[in-house]
Amino acid sequence: MKLFKFGGASVNNVERIHNLKTIVEGYKNEPLVIIVSAMGKTTNGLEKVADAFFAGRKEDALQLFEISKQQHLTIAKYLLIKEYNPCYSQLNDFFTEVEWLLHDKPVRTYDYYYDQIVCAGELFSTCIISYFLKQEGIQNNWIDVRDLIRTDNNFRDAAIDWEYSSVKIKEAIQNTDCHITITQGFIGATYDNESTTLGREGSDYTAAVFANILDAQSVTIWKDVDGVMNADPKLFPEAELIHELNFTEVIEMAFYGAQVIHPKTIKPLQNKNIPLLVKSFLNPSLPGTIIHQKSEKDLPPIIVIKQDQVLIHLKTTDFSFIGEEPMSKLYQLFGKLKIKVNLIQTGAVNLQLCLDNHAEKIDLLAQEASSLFDVQIEKQLSLLTIRHYSKKVLDDLQQTPETVQYVYRGH
Repeated sequence: MKLFKFGGASVNNVERIHNLKTIVEGYKNEPLVIIVSAMGKTTNGLEKVADAFFAGRKEDALQLFEISKQQHLTIAKYLLIKEYNPCYSQLNDFFTEVEWLLHDKPVRTYDYYYDQIVCAGELFSTCIISYFLKQEGIQNNWIDVRDLIRTDNNFRDAAIDWEYSSVKIKEAIQNTDCHITITQGFIGATYDNESTTLGREGSDYTAAVFANILDAQSVTIWKDVDGVMNADPKLFPEAELIHELNFTEVIEMAFYGAQVIHPKTIKPLQNKNIPLLVKSFLNPSLPGTIIHQKSEKDLPPIIVIKQDQVLIHLKTTDFSFIGEEPMSKLYQLFGKLKIKVNLIQTGAVNLQLCLDNHAEKIDLLAQEASSLFDVQIEKQLSLLTIRHYSKKVLDDLQQTPETVQYVYRGH
């Protein structure tokens, strides 16, 4: 059993979906589970639908959703001939599911509506791709992952009920006659059958969950790069491919903000020593990067830039030293608000916290922390991290050779 995960960029047009078919064709006679993300910028478009709906602009929300509908129907028309009608029928069920919601008025939290609307993107893409593969002679079993992955109701970052989901996933794979199963990443459902999403990089995480439960041979994530690079090639043209990494290094990279693999994706694979391959869907013959338990050879400096950062300055109100009690209360706040601190620097009477710019969480943190500290906030910052630092990268830095971090204004 192998797991393939195709991200949004790999299925964002007709040509790339044909390319997916070419890749999958070589595996059609062996057990394969394919996890597919929403096409291209679909998630961004559906986020705008959710924003408009929650703001009370129902007509705007419906018009924005109509754009997404037509985009997917157009792709289906270009790809499908004999399978268009059954595909359209299934897509129409998904359209109706969202439109029914949009005709209502918001009475619950934004995160709840976000999940009910945004989850549609993965359902659209997998539906079209499943029917296209059938048309091309690649039989497959399409499954709504919301019937398999059960979660709590922490919308937009739901936690999986592993025991329940394991039973359902095994049953679904064992009870199909097809070698190939196609399902969605990123989404699940509560025990009340309300759609949920699994947080950042949820599609990669879904692939790892399936692989763990099914004891897969490997997981391959198909991306628009040759493999894992030591820096973002869009920002650093001299970025180089890393052929081999171990799980620990990837977790460190992701912790500092690298957009390669989220740490939560690594854990289910590491627990069962399942290798993860990152390969190019544009050139499948390239070896890509393998991530596994083994120690890697000498690595180049790894450069990570996180933009849209916020720096919070906390200073004791009476110039007393920052001791155990205020720090304990501060960490309780982080847990309560589900805040991850990207960088923390402590002084005698002050603290600096670097965080992702989640406006609501930042405001709540500042409000509650003001009972302990004077609070000042700086926005529109970036966080630079360099692992395996060398003088070739920054000659004037006097830092340890493992990791260097800077917060700066600008890009």
